[in-house]
Amino acid sequence: MTTDTGPMRAQPAPRDAIDPAGMRVIWLLLVAAFVAILNETTMAIAIPQLNITLGIPEEQGQWFTSAFMLTMAVVIPTTGFLLQRFTTRQVFLSAITLFSVGTAVCLVAPGFFVLLLGRIIQAGGTGIMMPLLMTTMMNVVPPHSRGRMMGRVGLVISLAPALGPTLSGVILDTLGWRYIFAIILPIALIAMALGAKWMTNLGETTTAPIDVISVVMSALAFGGIVFGLSQLGSAEAEVGVLPIALLVIGVIVLAVFVWRQVRLQRTDRALLDMRVFRSKNFVIAVLIMTVVSFAMFGTLSMLPLVLQTVSQLDATQSGLVLLPGSILMGLLGPVMGRIYDARGPKTLLIPATILIALAMFTYSTIGPETPMWFIIIVQIALSLGLAGSFTPLFSASLGSLRRHLYSHGSAALNTMQQVAGAAGTALLIGIYSALLHTGVDEGQTAQTAGTTGAHTAFLLGACIAVIPVILAFFITKPADDQEEQAPIEA
Repeated sequence: MTTDTGPMRAQPAPRDAIDPAGMRVIWLLLVAAFVAILNETTMAIAIPQLNITLGIPEEQGQWFTSAFMLTMAVVIPTTGFLLQRFTTRQVFLSAITLFSVGTAVCLVAPGFFVLLLGRIIQAGGTGIMMPLLMTTMMNVVPPHSRGRMMGRVGLVISLAPALGPTLSGVILDTLGWRYIFAIILPIALIAMALGAKWMTNLGETTTAPIDVISVVMSALAFGGIVFGLSQLGSAEAEVGVLPIALLVIGVIVLAVFVWRQVRLQRTDRALLDMRVFRSKNFVIAVLIMTVVSFAMFGTLSMLPLVLQTVSQLDATQSGLVLLPGSILMGLLGPVMGRIYDARGPKTLLIPATILIALAMFTYSTIGPETPMWFIIIVQIALSLGLAGSFTPLFSASLGSLRRHLYSHGSAALNTMQQVAGAAGTALLIGIYSALLHTGVDEGQTAQTAGTTGAHTAFLLGACIAVIPVILAFFITKPADDQEEQAPIEA
């Protein structure tokens, strides 16, 4: 092992305190992650205007989202290696620089291809930010305080997506699409300047060379799966051969990728160390997180479409229906963290997963006559369930691992979130769109056909959402039995 020669290095926090320098690093990462996720969620509502302004067809405009997701899927699995090979300071400055450069490119982009390039560069920085934040949190914060601090991560994950579409809509209606990037860029540059001045290095680095074959395989596997799923959920009436072929290739390459990582981890050269899955608690937490992310991204992607087609709302009204629950979910993050620290994960997860499943089942009954106040209440219930899930899942999953596997566990967790989000969006929107188009072709009104599609999609999502309810009874708080954890062997 070798250590970095950077100007400052914070030591891991003792059990009864959080290192002040480490705490400063966490706040820097929280701000940077908030800006990155806020940027990620502003684009969906801007695409229709971009299509008109740039004079491009709808299917071409969707690449602003698809390319971003694809880049994230390629970058995130590599962060487990990057966070061990390079220092916290190096990784943060690289990520925030990538994000800032990408934002600047988007701001001055004269047309489609330059704007798309800027989005890809942005995604490279965004994909690094969340794993870096969670790995740093685990290294700095003692076990008995992790729930409280992870609640702040939950606030970032929840509040940024809630504000993103609304902020984007206001900017688009008053200033124009370039101002989305004009507002984000100064904040990113301030975060970069603060990071250059205050960011410290945490932990140790390794000298293991990166396995280029694993990087290529990771890109083909996770990139193929996420892109294939995103194309399946593109709301087209017919599904082509390409998305299915990408999914099949992605799954096959993923199996070979896992086999290669198992071999490389024997000499600590794995790009993504599979030993994280030897922890039963980690596996259970990741499975629950996968389904919860499936429900969250699938619902947040499909519900606005349903509200516009079935309830006849406009885009702004649809966004406002989602806003109260999303803001509440973000604000409750720190509260859920304190409850986790005091009472453990089951107290939160069992009622939270039940709320998610019940909300999904209720959504499968909405129709043209359903009042908006009722849908808002259901969305608030879903948001409460999500708020009660994220904090204990982040804490219990990574807390179940040995310290040297934190970075790989964070990479695995964020990768599964990304894949689950793409799957939830693809499956729910795919079913909804297929039944909508079929019904219209058979002579039904869009409102009637959309109601049928929404009922079927949400009902399937609700059935899948029952899985976390069962698994929630088997998860434990790692700090309760951390003294009994045996080292994970190669």
